[in-house]
Amino acid sequence: MSESTKPLPKPVFVQQMRPIQKNIPQTKGEREHVWRVVKDYVANNKVVFPLSFDDLKEYADDLLSHCNINPIYRDYIAVLINNAACRDLLASIPFERRLLLLPKCLRKEDTCKAPFDEFGLLCKHCGMCSIQDFQLEAERLGYAVLVAEGSPIVVSIIQTGKIEAIVGVSCLAVLERMFPYMEGSAIPGLAIPLLQDDCANTNVDLDWLWDVIHLTSEDKTYRMDLDGLREEINTWFDKEPLSKIMGEAKNKTQEIAHEWLGKSGKRWRPFLTVCSAQAIKGVDDVSSNLKKLAVAVECFHKASLIHDDIEDNDALRYGEKTLHEDYGVPVALNVGDFLIAEGYRLIAECDIDAECKNEILQLAIAGHRELCIGQGAELCWMREPKPLKAVDVVDVFRKKTAPAFETALRIGATYAGAEEEIHDVLEEYSESLGIAYQIRDDLNDIEGEADDIHSMRLSLILAIAHEKAVKDDKKLLADLWTKKIPVAENWDNIQKIIEKNKAVKRATQLLESYKEQATRSIRYIENHTLKGLLRRVISKIFNDLEIKGWCSEFEARNVASRETGTETVAGSKEPNTSFSV
Repeated sequence: MSESTKPLPKPVFVQQMRPIQKNIPQTKGEREHVWRVVKDYVANNKVVFPLSFDDLKEYADDLLSHCNINPIYRDYIAVLINNAACRDLLASIPFERRLLLLPKCLRKEDTCKAPFDEFGLLCKHCGMCSIQDFQLEAERLGYAVLVAEGSPIVVSIIQTGKIEAIVGVSCLAVLERMFPYMEGSAIPGLAIPLLQDDCANTNVDLDWLWDVIHLTSEDKTYRMDLDGLREEINTWFDKEPLSKIMGEAKNKTQEIAHEWLGKSGKRWRPFLTVCSAQAIKGVDDVSSNLKKLAVAVECFHKASLIHDDIEDNDALRYGEKTLHEDYGVPVALNVGDFLIAEGYRLIAECDIDAECKNEILQLAIAGHRELCIGQGAELCWMREPKPLKAVDVVDVFRKKTAPAFETALRIGATYAGAEEEIHDVLEEYSESLGIAYQIRDDLNDIEGEADDIHSMRLSLILAIAHEKAVKDDKKLLADLWTKKIPVAENWDNIQKIIEKNKAVKRATQLLESYKEQATRSIRYIENHTLKGLLRRVISKIFNDLEIKGWCSEFEARNVASRETGTETVAGSKEPNTSFSV
């Protein structure tokens, strides 16, 4: 791997989760939904930049009158309307003609030792907040960066004519004060509202800000409807389309296999195959060959699920009976083997260059082999269970889950003719993505019925709790993992030990860390569309995860360090965020 594509070390910073202000959607999923509604509205109504306050008021009110969105988000919607209207214009402006404006309130106010000068905060790059990551990345791209509130300095920079676009992070109140200056200069500006308006120790939607910083007209993915593409891919597994891709089912084994492929599922792997191919080739249409490759990837995945369910003795999958519960173990084993063969058949039948086909087959073989090694490690542990360190559990995740993502992405990339450096990055990216994906499953599990723990399978949360526990608590967890005592009768104690040792919080930090590592691994990809795609994939895959339970600690504000003019309503429960449109 070349120096320019090597991923950076695992990040230290993990954003702290704190309550979101009431007039901004509470979850990432809600925010993305509102953004899609706004984008459609702007496109359908031909809203053109620049916009005045009166324009924003009229459009926001009109949108709310036609959509089932909480009116409390009116000010937030006004910001999004302006963003959607100038997005394409900003994308066409070179990075070196843009200004990134970050607020000093993103820093950890009680520990930050960075000084201020007349231009704002002089970040010391300690890694304790998000300012460092975004400043370094933006400056690498060519941005001018200021860590300051909307101040006369920003206005003077606009007036020089050297800045043609602004990406700004701020609370809604400061955005209101800055808007007239930007409007007067017709400067396109994309605003990312802070998730709180406390004026200290705030946070921001990191995925959203990253996307906006990297926005360029060369990146075709910001125009791509990834949700629509995923929905289209899902239709390939309906009975008739699947028969066209794979051929008609002529016997019972084929019928069961096709039925199993059509079962519910997130279809992330075929989605990744298609997306990576499209991003590298720069085309939107899906050829019959690419469909076959995508379905082949899903064949391998669904076969592994059949075998996993048998090995783990699971009775349910997708809320229905597992295949071996429905048809018995012998039939299920055979269908799993058949699906593996079908995957290789579909690859072999693709009308593509022989060398390319051979590389794809080699990728599928390597991925299949690694997955079996990872699954084998877990199965061998289950025969003789013993307490494991968190790092050992993560290593199993690395071998068991990451290969499937890597195979899916690299098959699409190979089909599209990607260079070797791209494959190196995809390998690093997939490893972090796969580990994060498995940690996410563990977190979902503990918030649900904790099936993995009840079944005494590998659990990162249990491993973390065991490492940190002492005396009787440590012995109890060790006895559980060695199956000396039953889980059900000790479940209340297990939950208390997990909570006492903050195992969920630590797992959540690891999840965010590996997501950040995946993001950093793609930093030096020169293909803007592929880079944009891989970044958006992280958001899409983890969009359905909302970690419950906010941080209970509230750091004291350092009022003296706030800039004059930043106001809060003392003692009020309502946020002071009147972006008066």
